[in-house]
Amino acid sequence: MSAETLGRTTRLELDDQALREWEAVVLAADPDGIVLDRSAFYPGGGGQPPDHGVLLWQGVQTRIAGVRKGDDLVLVPAEGDPVPPVGTVVRGAVENERRTALMRTHSGLHLLCGVVFRDYGCLVTGGNMEPLTARMDFDLREVPPGFKQAVEDACNEEVEADRRIDVRTLPRDEAFAIPDIIRTATNLVPAEVRDVRIVDIVGLDTQADGGTHVGSTRQIGRITVAKVENKGRGFRRLRIKIGD
Repeated sequence: MSAETLGRTTRLELDDQALREWEAVVLAADPDGIVLDRSAFYPGGGGQPPDHGVLLWQGVQTRIAGVRKGDDLVLVPAEGDPVPPVGTVVRGAVENERRTALMRTHSGLHLLCGVVFRDYGCLVTGGNMEPLTARMDFDLREVPPGFKQAVEDACNEEVEADRRIDVRTLPRDEAFAIPDIIRTATNLVPAEVRDVRIVDIVGLDTQADGGTHVGSTRQIGRITVAKVENKGRGFRRLRIKIGD
């Protein structure tokens, strides 16, 4: 898999989701944002929040409080922190605990999506996550008796099954030839995207997705369905928590 770029930045996190530290060169910098030639900071998307972390340079630390996408991938420094000059070699470091928790949570949502689609045929209408807690909305007109516990039990069976989670990139036509590759009620992949990143929980769920994930379902940890809410018009919101 070749590394993807956003503006002038090569995105390292898409090829190596375990990467937490790397060296880079500053291409642009001011108090509003920093552009590197190489970055493993996930910029957010698909409900997954952006990474936090630090840049280390010449004995100085710059905290990274967020990331935004535009023409470039821009790292947002914490207010008041020093900004490295253009041309500086820096060492980037992603906050490991937060990133790992978000990877577990994101993979947990894909597992939940796969279980609900397999067992109830429901498409996703929305979702969001924070570290180890998340919600996903489904187009489910009627809630069957015992639904909450049945979904939780089925999810944890898939966690224990230790299914491999593979990531690959396919040409758009090849990706969309995969049955049920889009599990959302609306196709959110822009028409101009020619190469589609695929996240595959082998034997359970295959989706187009741009986020970061753990390597197997057992790495997610136990999933608790905390609540099932009625959001109107037949839409149901499932709130989950990820445990050890």
